[in-house]
Amino acid sequence: MLGSVLTYSLLSGCSKPQAVSTAVEPLVRHWAIELNEYCSDLKLGRIPQYVWQESVERLFSRVDLEELLKFIDFETLENGLKYPDLGVATESVTFPPLEGLPKDVVFIKKIFGMRKGRAIIPHGHSNMASAHLVLGGQFKLRHYEKLALEKRQMTIRPTIDMTAAAGTASSISDEANNVHWFVAESDRAFTFDVIMLDLAGKRYDIHNLDLDRAEPLEGDALRVPVIGVNAALKRYGKSAMH
Repeated sequence: MLGSVLTYSLLSGCSKPQAVSTAVEPLVRHWAIELNEYCSDLKLGRIPQYVWQESVERLFSRVDLEELLKFIDFETLENGLKYPDLGVATESVTFPPLEGLPKDVVFIKKIFGMRKGRAIIPHGHSNMASAHLVLGGQFKLRHYEKLALEKRQMTIRPTIDMTAAAGTASSISDEANNVHWFVAESDRAFTFDVIMLDLAGKRYDIHNLDLDRAEPLEGDALRVPVIGVNAALKRYGKSAMH
């Protein structure tokens, strides 16, 4: 499967034990429960993917960032990160016990950390949705709409090109802003990620893209080669800032 190595790196659980915070403020408590409700609705097909994206981004915009950092015990997570020379470091997040929140939530939750110039390499998705909140640092963030997918290429068009700092939220799905690309512009930069897989009962996939070799099409559309994860990491995992 394309992107299988990247997928394992990004989505597999960490092997180290993680300290769990016990101090939970009411606003974050409400946020965590509501987040799980939105994710449950998406998993069961009760809401479209774009509605999930809008809803989770609104939630992220309301949460007090300092309280969120305490809730997920960010300090312990950050101390456990081992930064690779290419790409990102990840740690799984464990929520503390919380009345009204199931122990086993329906979504994957992780933090991503990277050094300056390192990237969440440009990639698109199939049968997935994810949302991303910048916890600290600064990123160059780009998104693209997926117009068509073939075996070795994807047709896309740009939708977002911005600087993302602490508190900035973004999201992807098959319905909106499917392709994303984060490049760290600060010495360290971090995101909190909520990930939903195998939507509508279909196996998810990740498609790494070679955007520097995109072929311009009519309007602002681009035809982009789909490449393997090792080639993508070599070309985009570390840069002097694209």
